[in-house]
Amino acid sequence: EHVADQDDELMEKYFNGEEFTVEEIKRTIRKSTIENKMVPITCGTSYRNKGVQPLLDAIVDYMPAPTDVPAIKGVNPDTDEEEDRHSSDSEPFSALAFKIATDPYVGKLCFFRVYSGTLTAGSTVYNSVKDDDERMGRILQMHANHREDIDCVYAGDIAAAVGLKNTTTGDTLCDEKHPIILESMKFPDPVIRVAIEPKTKAGQEKMGIALQKLAEEDPTFKCYTDEETGQTIIAGMGELHLEIIVDRMLREFKVEANVGKPQVAYKETIRKPASSDTKYARQSGGKGQYGHVKINIEPNPNKGYEFVNNIVGGAIPKEYIEPANQGIQGAMQSGVIAGYPVVDVKVTLYDGSYHEVDSSEMAFKIAGSMAFKDASKKADPVLLEPIMKVTVIVPEEYMGDVIGDLNSRRGEIQGFEERTGAKQINAHVPLSEMFGYATDLRSKTQGRGQYVMEPDGYKEVPKSIAEKIISERTKKD
Repeated sequence: EHVADQDDELMEKYFNGEEFTVEEIKRTIRKSTIENKMVPITCGTSYRNKGVQPLLDAIVDYMPAPTDVPAIKGVNPDTDEEEDRHSSDSEPFSALAFKIATDPYVGKLCFFRVYSGTLTAGSTVYNSVKDDDERMGRILQMHANHREDIDCVYAGDIAAAVGLKNTTTGDTLCDEKHPIILESMKFPDPVIRVAIEPKTKAGQEKMGIALQKLAEEDPTFKCYTDEETGQTIIAGMGELHLEIIVDRMLREFKVEANVGKPQVAYKETIRKPASSDTKYARQSGGKGQYGHVKINIEPNPNKGYEFVNNIVGGAIPKEYIEPANQGIQGAMQSGVIAGYPVVDVKVTLYDGSYHEVDSSEMAFKIAGSMAFKDASKKADPVLLEPIMKVTVIVPEEYMGDVIGDLNSRRGEIQGFEERTGAKQINAHVPLSEMFGYATDLRSKTQGRGQYVMEPDGYKEVPKSIAEKIISERTKKD
């Protein structure tokens, strides 16, 4: 009856008491799926290899083919104008790299989806995001963990490439004569970090290689060296995310590691405008160093970093503008409150001066860095903490205890929803208060509660708590 509702011919057969053929049912479900009127659901588990084949059949039977959907939209990097690419072999080549994986036999694999045109193995493609040419070595058709070499891919194909050294997830691959940047993927910044070290000195190099490969595969995972402590830091989207990373290091790369206590990835920003007139001058015999910049900084909520060049009349030569900008961005990596990265600031470079002999790119880079730090101190800097969108599902009898616990964690209850045999609590909670929550929730609900959380932005840390965070950070330093 539900299928008949979607098609007049089937409705007529239904009222006449006639049976539907399998092909008629499949055709109607497919048409309704493409029109977003119906959502097919299949059940199964890949771990037990149950339901996988029906799922694959459903994808073939019901999902839209590339020719069933509108042309993909992108932007021409040369003209900044929007362009359409139709799913046709005769169109210029364009594809999106959607996944990076490491294969023990062939190395780095770049999975990509072809939106238009064709491409042969061994040819050169243009990465329009990186502005770089890449040679497409082998092209593989993947069948689960099996792979098959193919000579060419066509519009609508999904394949994997060997030999793309600089391509990462979200990059566009295209014909250099017809460049286009397809809609890129936006990945959230990590919200939690831990220090990590190998259990043996011999494992140091292996750990570095493992972390590099894992970071290439997962855009939400970052690893870097803390400049102050020299420790290797791994950062991700939550405790479980980093636990899986450490487990993969052991299983796939045979690297055993000691992991520190999780730390929240705080950030800093400013609350009011400020300015700085900073001059960097050094003279120690021979050629000196001279750079002079005047900047204004102001809050730029939820828009990230913005640099405006308002230099007129050649007060600062063009070749020194970008070094000053780089110096400012370098200073933003370590804020004036507690050394956390600074975000959401607009900086305007409006004046300055230079010396024909002593000025250099390095001098203006240092001047830019000094100016930003000076202005930040006057701009009412504050600490920001990551806020998580938390959804908790519990039996009704435990609602009171769970809500009380969320409130004690500085949570803000956003609302409630009815679930079959349970209640759903929606809340916003600081990440710093969510450590160990899985254990506490099990304890309070006798193992019957469950929750999920995802990043929901940053908010200012209350003053009393900020003071504790700054104090602890200062002690470590």
